[in-house]
Amino acid sequence: MSQFKTAAIFSDNMVLQREKTVCVFGTGEDGALVTVSADGKKAVGRVRDGRWQVQLPPHPAGTGYTLTASCGGEEITFANVAYGEVWLAGGQSNMELELQNCKEKDALTKDKNPGVRFYYTPKKNIRDKDFFECENNTCWAEFDSESAKCWSAVGYFFARELAEKLGVTVGVIGCNWGGTSASYWMSRESLEADRDTNEYLLDVEKQSAGKTEEEMEKEWLDYCAYSDEWNRKSVIFYSEHFDSTWEEVQEYCGKNLYPGPCNHYNPMSASALYHSMIKRVCPYTLRGFIYYQGESDDHRPKTYFKLFTKLIRLWREDWGDNELPFLFVQLPMHRYKADGDHKHWCLIREAQMKAYQTLRNTGIAVALDVGEFNEIHPKAKEPVGHRLALQALYGVYGFKNLEHTAFSPMYRECIVKGGELELHFKHCLGFKVQEDAAAKENVGEDKSLGFEIAGADKEFKPADVKIKDCVITLSSSEVAEPLYARYCWTNYGNVNIFGINGLPLAPFRTCENDEK
Repeated sequence: MSQFKTAAIFSDNMVLQREKTVCVFGTGEDGALVTVSADGKKAVGRVRDGRWQVQLPPHPAGTGYTLTASCGGEEITFANVAYGEVWLAGGQSNMELELQNCKEKDALTKDKNPGVRFYYTPKKNIRDKDFFECENNTCWAEFDSESAKCWSAVGYFFARELAEKLGVTVGVIGCNWGGTSASYWMSRESLEADRDTNEYLLDVEKQSAGKTEEEMEKEWLDYCAYSDEWNRKSVIFYSEHFDSTWEEVQEYCGKNLYPGPCNHYNPMSASALYHSMIKRVCPYTLRGFIYYQGESDDHRPKTYFKLFTKLIRLWREDWGDNELPFLFVQLPMHRYKADGDHKHWCLIREAQMKAYQTLRNTGIAVALDVGEFNEIHPKAKEPVGHRLALQALYGVYGFKNLEHTAFSPMYRECIVKGGELELHFKHCLGFKVQEDAAAKENVGEDKSLGFEIAGADKEFKPADVKIKDCVITLSSSEVAEPLYARYCWTNYGNVNIFGINGLPLAPFRTCENDEK
């Protein structure tokens, strides 16, 4: 049986990155000569250590091409190849949420020839026979109502807007999995390099200590069987009791054991998906990354900035380009009805903003207003895709006319003026106040519009708010000498302040360490 193959991500209908050197890669027999050609452009390389990789020269945008890879008399041909824009859509369930399940699912039937294609990296962890069979059956898909229903909704709306504005085919590589920590998408070496991030690896090692390989495998398989039965029961229960509490669900279905045993058989463990998903599509040539994640790292929010920025640097390093654009979503409002306001999502949002402000070629889509109370998976995904697309159009593709359209207003500085705080903002041409009916219904009206101030004691009190043009002035009869301010410093609450461009004011605090 021949060893000569291209990587699974190369298939009919694929999108190759326009105007960049395109990396084509695969496996073969050591020493064999491999030739790859497309539209008269050719590249040659040899197989070393079972792998080969060649670089096709840059090519302008277009469709209807053929790519051929040959080795030792064997030839593999891919048809209907497009040159356009390629983005990898990473993260967890809010990037994973499918087009058929989002609020704007009518796009499946309304959209005609949107110029978007999609490749989904198989969600597999253990490299067994099923892993490779599943991977071999993957392929790039063009848009139609049947194939696109399982695509990432955020990824699709992002790509659709780029295709329309740029006039080229846009390809999305889905590489995401619900419930995942950023640590799952990183190499062991990158996590080990820092004491704080190494804790994610120690979690696995502590819980699997002393167990044999057979015991860990059995533990995982037993969990999978239990989980399948639990999920079957929960579907039945929820269909009959839509508004049930989590306690009622578990009373009927049994205790939910997610995410299962913490060992290397479980994809929900540190570094598990880096090799089984990220490295299976790397180094397919990209324009950049879009990313929506952070929910599953709220148990260590103070570590998230370090974890997230290490992930960005790692992925860029793996693709051999430290300048690759990395655009991401800042977490929206969220809190379960039964939970208190632990303010850990505030810290994740702050870490995301800090990453945007400190790393080059990043973009942030502020999504504070698209969260849902008691639902971690908000269904409105078109606004999120649109805001990511604005970041790409302005920051990556040079649409500088979008300067006042692409950005949410962001905190710049705080000036103490007697018994008041005067706040100034970037990316602001003015503010407008909108009612947040959903939040008002669930948590009550917030007359302070989400603003709080504190003095030296850091005891925050709701603020009285005056808005004039791009300046917001805060005061409070309870704080005689205010020093600090914060806005929307809550897991879930009213979102009332928007720029006149329609984008929400980004949450902030003026003092990073405002804990007493």
